[in-house]
Formats: sequence, structure tokens, C-alpha cells
Amino acid sequence: MEMTNAQIIIPLYNHDSIPNSKTVKDTEKSEFNKDWNILIISKITRPTLTAFLPPKEKANGAAILICPGGGYSIVAAGHEGYDVAKKLNEFGVAAFVLKYRIPDDSTMINKEIGPLQDAQRAMKIIRENASTWNIDVHRVGVMGFSAGGHLASTVLTLYDKWATENKANTNLRPDFGVLVYPVISFTNDSIANIDTRDHLLGKNPTKEKEIEYSAELNVNPLTPPTLLVHAEDDDVVHVQNSISFYEALKKFNIPSELIIYPKGGHGFGLNIKTTKDNWMERLKYWMDSNGWLSGK
Repeated sequence: MEMTNAQIIIPLYNHDSIPNSKTVKDTEKSEFNKDWNILIISKITRPTLTAFLPPKEKANGAAILICPGGGYSIVAAGHEGYDVAKKLNEFGVAAFVLKYRIPDDSTMINKEIGPLQDAQRAMKIIRENASTWNIDVHRVGVMGFSAGGHLASTVLTLYDKWATENKANTNLRPDFGVLVYPVISFTNDSIANIDTRDHLLGKNPTKEKEIEYSAELNVNPLTPPTLLVHAEDDDVVHVQNSISFYEALKKFNIPSELIIYPKGGHGFGLNIKTTKDNWMERLKYWMDSNGWLSGK
């Protein structure tokens, strides 16, 4: 483990034993994109988990795994990762930013399961180290933005499909989910983000694979409660993605909440400039109302 600025950087695997990986040179690149005004990381082949732990006097035992977006081509680690983690620390929540592998046939044996492997491995690490980090294993959620929202939604719905080694039978099912302008559907071309689908499944996926990775079609009675946040004018990920997942949750009477802002576009991260409403404060209230902040 590596410490940096009071955060802990944890490799998900030993570098010589990363599952589902081909032996390739590490060409990962981290840069600040001036056009988008965001930090992005590309060509990730060695995934990590960065732990942001609140001060002990403020910690309440809740934890969230954060999956930044990036269309499965990059990871937007700043405004959809580190910035969000620091805000969650203010709420007393331990936050873990996942730098997951970028699906690529040249670096992976089966690229479609790579991100899910990493996310499930991260859930496993968080729960197995809960006592060390003062975390309640029954109050661990997952949050995702855009394509990271797609990854988080697969963690929420495919928790019993182990993509990662789990001999200890550690619980990989999150206790709750937070999906922010998430990619959800791969089956409906009118709302699907085709680039995201292509990066994960290839340009000609089978209908079975599209269904398998369309979270709204995999909701079941044990899918965790979820808060969804989206802007109606999002021109990158259609708002119907969030609506379809919410409607699927309601079919099973899973207590969830959907927040749709009239304007805000895509990729707003923590702050929507078109409204004075603060969705992170809404998240705090939602978590508190459901007992995930207090444990009661």
C-alpha cells in the first residue's frame, strides 16, 4: 500500500498476477484535460483503489466505492472520483475511488468482464478490511458516474455472478447504490450510449450479451435500494437510462429515489450550475433517512 496526502493507494492485485490480463508494458497516462477541465487517466492495465478515510472523530462507519466515468475508454478520476470522495469524507463516509482497467482486446483476455472483476475485487477488499478502516460491513454502497454508473449498476445487479476470485465467500452485494447520469441499457439503441457499449462488448455483441449487461433487465428482488441523479437535457447519456432502472426497481418495490433536473447536461460531477439544489446534500439526507449514516 502507498500513502499519499493522507490517502491510501491499494493495488487490487499483485502486478505479476492480474487476472484476465495479457503481459503488456504499462503505458498508463494521467493528465489534466484543459478542454474539459478534468483529470483523466487512460490506458489503465494495473487497477488500484484509493481510500479516502474521514477523521476518526467524524467517521460513522459508512463506506462507498466510487466508479468514475469515461466511456470505458478513460477514467475521469478527478471530478467524478477524488472530489466526490473528499465530499463524502465531510459526511463521515469512507470513500474508495476505483481506477479500473480499460477494456481492450490487446491487454485483456476477455475485456467485457475486466471492469466488473476490478469492482468486485474492490468490494471484497473493502469488506475484508472493514475493521481496519472502521467500516460497518452492512453499510457499504457503490456509486458510479456515466460509464462508471454502468459498472456500478452491474455490481448492483450481477453481485452473484463472481467475476473475481472469492474463495472466502465474501459478500459482494452492495447495501445501496448511487447512480449519477448512468449508462444502463445496451439493448435499446434509442437510449444506449453506443460508444460505451462498443468499448465493453465490441461492435457486434450478441443479443444475449446486450441483455446481460443491461442493468434494467437484471433487477431482482434483492437488488439494493438506489438513488439516481440525471439531467433531462443530457445529450450524452439519455435520461431514460435512469428512468428505466428506477422503473425496474419499483416493479420489485425496492425503496429508491430518482432526481431529474430539467437542465445540467452531462458530466457535472458534484455541482450542477443550472440549479441551487445540491444533489450531494440530497444524497446525505437519503443515506441518513435509510440508516446508512447512523447504522440505525
